Amino acid sequence: MMRTIKVFFLVFLSLIVFNSTFGQRQLVYAGVLIDGYSDKAISERTVIVESGKITAVKKGYVTPAENDEVIDLKEMTVLPGFIDMHVHMESQSSPSTYIDRFKLNKADVAFKSSVYARKTLLAGFTTVRDLGGSGVNIALRNAIRRGDIDGPRIYTAGKSLAITGGHADPTNGYRADLMGDPGPKEGVVNSVEDGKKAVRQRYKNGADLIKITATGGVLSVAKDGTGPHFKEEEIAAIVSAASDLGYHVAAHAHGDEGMARAVRAGVKTIEHGTYMSESTMDLMKERDAYLVPTITAGMAVAEKAAVEGYYPAVVASKARVIGPLIQNTFAKAYKRGVPIVFGTDAGVFDHGDNAKEFFYMVEAGMPAMKAIKSATTVAANILEASEEFGGIRVGLSADMVAVEGDPLVDVSVLQSVIFVMKEGKVYKQD
Repeated sequence: MMRTIKVFFLVFLSLIVFNSTFGQRQLVYAGVLIDGYSDKAISERTVIVESGKITAVKKGYVTPAENDEVIDLKEMTVLPGFIDMHVHMESQSSPSTYIDRFKLNKADVAFKSSVYARKTLLAGFTTVRDLGGSGVNIALRNAIRRGDIDGPRIYTAGKSLAITGGHADPTNGYRADLMGDPGPKEGVVNSVEDGKKAVRQRYKNGADLIKITATGGVLSVAKDGTGPHFKEEEIAAIVSAASDLGYHVAAHAHGDEGMARAVRAGVKTIEHGTYMSESTMDLMKERDAYLVPTITAGMAVAEKAAVEGYYPAVVASKARVIGPLIQNTFAKAYKRGVPIVFGTDAGVFDHGDNAKEFFYMVEAGMPAMKAIKSATTVAANILEASEEFGGIRVGLSADMVAVEGDPLVDVSVLQSVIFVMKEGKVYKQD
């Protein structure tokens, strides 16, 4: 009997300790706060966090209770965790990229992706949209959700969709006896029925959205980077099947005709948009389709194309032409009123350098506050997660970053994040 009472007492005591720890408040003292909603920064606020959620935002610095944890960022600017709407978590560009696909096992890819995920999180990006890989990106998302590894919250397209020989055909550049005839399961679509089946396969695999390559691309081992690659009815079938399953569709596109077809067919975002015409810009405004600029990737591929042997010749010739144009297109699109959401194409350049995009956006004419909103509340809205994360507001996940200096004066300070919190857990505090 005494033994039973002792065991009960110990269990009871452990529950008290657990509940006390789990329920501990965190008081984040922000010298300056940019919340993702207001057009102005505000001074001296306390963000109160409990169980990973923001429960209050108070004026001044709240006096802590006995068990409160104080995170003193009085000398810092505090912002919502950033959202990058275009990354590739499975890979990172290098001179060996094109041979690695024949050398690396999926386990190798998975281990590398876990490193890239941590780098991304520590750079202040608490959420990303992964727009294409081999399927390891789905396992990576799940591992982060379980808490097995550190990384951003991931929304992934799994394997992206292309026509035979298109930008995302996984056998581009293979010798003939290895090419085979990939189909919807592998992400290769050549008809309306193929499109529907490919979407449903992504659903079965556990993807969160659909990504298509509506035109050729720069880094694929294929000649054309600009021509349209899907018939409009094929894209419409993909969008319809995706919508039935609660998915939005992102469309990689450099050439104007391909992106116009995609926007008319109902895609939500256009990635890159290099040769976008004014008529397509107006169509995007009309259909509430967003441009994901990926300026950093354009800068990176143009720079690497100048390095002898870094890319295959067919890739280098495209990179030299297309890469430098993206920032200029972004400037025109922003000025014309095209909806913009932040995205970088990280993986084309080094993961962790995502915040360079802020600098290029501001350099091209977008005010710093609008650029920050494009990577916080605007992005969360597209992900249909504005009630879960994306800003600093009561009820949202406690995703916050901090920097020294004023990003509204010098946006480059966002490249030097010194504090990162995701869901109330501190991952970085320099």
